[in-house]
Amino acid sequence: MNRDLRESFHRTYMTFFENAERTRRWNPFNDIDWDGLDTAQSDAQLATNAETFCGVELFLPDYLNTHLELFGRNYAQAWFAANWGYEESKHALVLREYLHRSGQRTQEQLHDYADTVLAKRWERPYASPREMLIYGMIQELTTFVVYRSQRTLADRTGHSVLADIYRIIGRDEMAHTKFYQHMVALLLDEDRAGTLADLAHVLRTFRMPAEQLLPDPEARSVLMRSTGINAQVYLRDIVAPTLSALHLTRHDLPAPTRHRKER
Repeated sequence: MNRDLRESFHRTYMTFFENAERTRRWNPFNDIDWDGLDTAQSDAQLATNAETFCGVELFLPDYLNTHLELFGRNYAQAWFAANWGYEESKHALVLREYLHRSGQRTQEQLHDYADTVLAKRWERPYASPREMLIYGMIQELTTFVVYRSQRTLADRTGHSVLADIYRIIGRDEMAHTKFYQHMVALLLDEDRAGTLADLAHVLRTFRMPAEQLLPDPEARSVLMRSTGINAQVYLRDIVAPTLSALHLTRHDLPAPTRHRKER
């Protein structure tokens, strides 16, 4: 990577970090209205969904190891990974606290679930650093869309504390999305044809980690249906906004090559 691109990455990270410090930092113990939690009110599907999101976050060491392996010599991306890991760990923590404080999971159940989840290991789905950067961009936006749907569901069913949790962590996910979008835009400036090919490939093959990693696949498939994520929503709420943010249209994306079709 040339020096100009590294310096552009650095400026992008500094803008992200300054905004986070000024506007987004939150405390999972002080900024959630735990006293307003109604322990007599429960919802099995909402609890399972929250547990699933917590389970996905348990693979954070695997995600970070991959990120640092690919980007560790680029300090801006390495610092972002450290910051991202801190914020994502709070997401897992606050959802875990919700499940326990609401009485829907015991500490023993949460520990047993963690043991089951961590019997597997997450492996990166793409080989190249650029593909993984694009994957991160799509993953963060998809997670934001999922949390937005969960916030709406929690609001509609009277679970105001859970709805506020999803509002707060969804705000983080959108900030992560915008950081990745800025990074991918820089890559488009450096190598438009190559970046467009990788973007097209990741958009066509993207899958959420929960689909491969978490136990009880039938229960987790119910999660995806409850979030409303389907092919139409993926195109409307994830692909279209991503292309718009990058000042692209679907016509800019190349058709898959024979090599990638086979792979």
